[in-house]
Amino acid sequence: MKKAILYTAITIALSIAYSICGYAQTSKPRLMVNIVVSSMHANDLTRYSNNFSNGGFNKLRNEGVWFTNAAYDYMQTTTPVSLATISTGAMPSIHGVVADSWFDYVSNRKVSVIHDDKEYSVNFSAGSGKYSPRQLSAQTLSDAVVEHNNKSIIRTIAIEPLSAIIMTGHAGKAYWMETLKSAWTTTSYYGQDLDKWIAEYNRNDINGEFITKKWTPLLKGDNYINSQIVCMEELKSNNKELHYIQNETLVLKSNVVDVYEQMCYSPAGNTAVLSFAKQMIAKNSMGGDEDVDILNIVLDTPRFISSRYGTESLEYEDMLYRLDRDLDDFLTFVLAQVTDARDVVITLTSDHGTSPSYNTPGKEQGRFNVRQAEVITNAFIGSLHGNGEWVLGIVDNAIYLNHNLIYEKGLSIADVQYDVATFVMQMRGVAHALSAEALRSSYFGSGYGRKVQNGFYPRRSGDVIINLMPGWIPEIENVRSWSGTMYNYDTQVPLLIYGAGLNANKHTEKVNMTSLAATQALILGINPPSAAEGDALTIFN
Repeated sequence: MKKAILYTAITIALSIAYSICGYAQTSKPRLMVNIVVSSMHANDLTRYSNNFSNGGFNKLRNEGVWFTNAAYDYMQTTTPVSLATISTGAMPSIHGVVADSWFDYVSNRKVSVIHDDKEYSVNFSAGSGKYSPRQLSAQTLSDAVVEHNNKSIIRTIAIEPLSAIIMTGHAGKAYWMETLKSAWTTTSYYGQDLDKWIAEYNRNDINGEFITKKWTPLLKGDNYINSQIVCMEELKSNNKELHYIQNETLVLKSNVVDVYEQMCYSPAGNTAVLSFAKQMIAKNSMGGDEDVDILNIVLDTPRFISSRYGTESLEYEDMLYRLDRDLDDFLTFVLAQVTDARDVVITLTSDHGTSPSYNTPGKEQGRFNVRQAEVITNAFIGSLHGNGEWVLGIVDNAIYLNHNLIYEKGLSIADVQYDVATFVMQMRGVAHALSAEALRSSYFGSGYGRKVQNGFYPRRSGDVIINLMPGWIPEIENVRSWSGTMYNYDTQVPLLIYGAGLNANKHTEKVNMTSLAATQALILGINPPSAAEGDALTIFN
């Protein structure tokens, strides 16, 4: 009741603010574009600003509403979890997306958040496409918009199906790149076939036009802030390197034929996604009438590049500069589609930051060996209660135990969880470990316990949640940087809102990212998603 009263009050205040700004009270934006730059640090907006253009990141920052202290208030800062938070306005403890997959305690089988055998692949999917949003239990902003007006057009695009589907929800349509030739595709849940213009776009191999054999730095060498240039010699054992250094030029390997991987690990991926986004707006006449339309864009490429090369690398920095120029072009196109800039609202944020990178992939310090932890933990339980498959697996620092075996042995699940939590605290790199029973029965109002609890969803979360020490990441091949912790380098993200008659403003107060969906709903004049927890932000000065 209090939240409903507060929302009504804010809506009235917004109407007054629109009126003060000279914006008709009954007029709302016709087109909302939500851009998620995966793995982007909040301070990237200032760290690299001198080399950004005037029309990309700097335009949104200088002419929009800039929240400098936006962050996620939970530990599981991974892409699926945070995209669900962005789209629903809820904590993982409410929206239920705790990872890209989890173990079902009844069947002992792993469950994917998007895999669905009821669906099938459509054109250009190369046979992969059994996906749906049915595992998403909370309403997204897109769902709320369609509930308000079923004439609204909702589209989401990303390189990965996981990103596209979670950001969309159940309404509208989601598109991603298939993994063979990077053609755009979807799943039968969103439609039986591709629109004709998308099929033609694929047949003309438009995405292929953005692939180049050479990735040369955009700027002269002395203009770069980062000093690390990652030579991929250490990856030759599996022939997965994408480039090497030759005469101070980043050069794509000429024998690399995996176009999809080039989309993931070179700036071509960002360019291709934003180019397709322009066509999506034009072909669907998005923003062309009074029915508000939403285009969600998830840029997965920055996450792939930061994980392989590290955020201190020249590769990551150069990717941001090229993305900035692509954004400049994209924003110019979007604003040209309307006669009044107030008819468009654009948000830009990130799903998470990422850890400091390591000079040598695979070095022992700062790496948590997940497989080793599984084996050791299983052996520990076996030493107490007899041999068996006690540990189903570890997913995103969550240990899943075999409940069927525990019941069969007549043991208490709570007791086994407690023993395991106590045991894993002895492992190198582990800062904290909390059992599911403790998270269910106790309230953690502050500290690390609150952040773990905010990400805990009893039906899907593990039996023991591990928090690694600052700077530690899982041991993963070819990875220099990773996310998924409660530390500032993972939780703090950029948040910019531009257009809709908003005046330029800078806010330094702490902002919980659950507030974004409520703020977007307020701008559009609709009710926020049903599970949204955050309050709408102050966007008028």
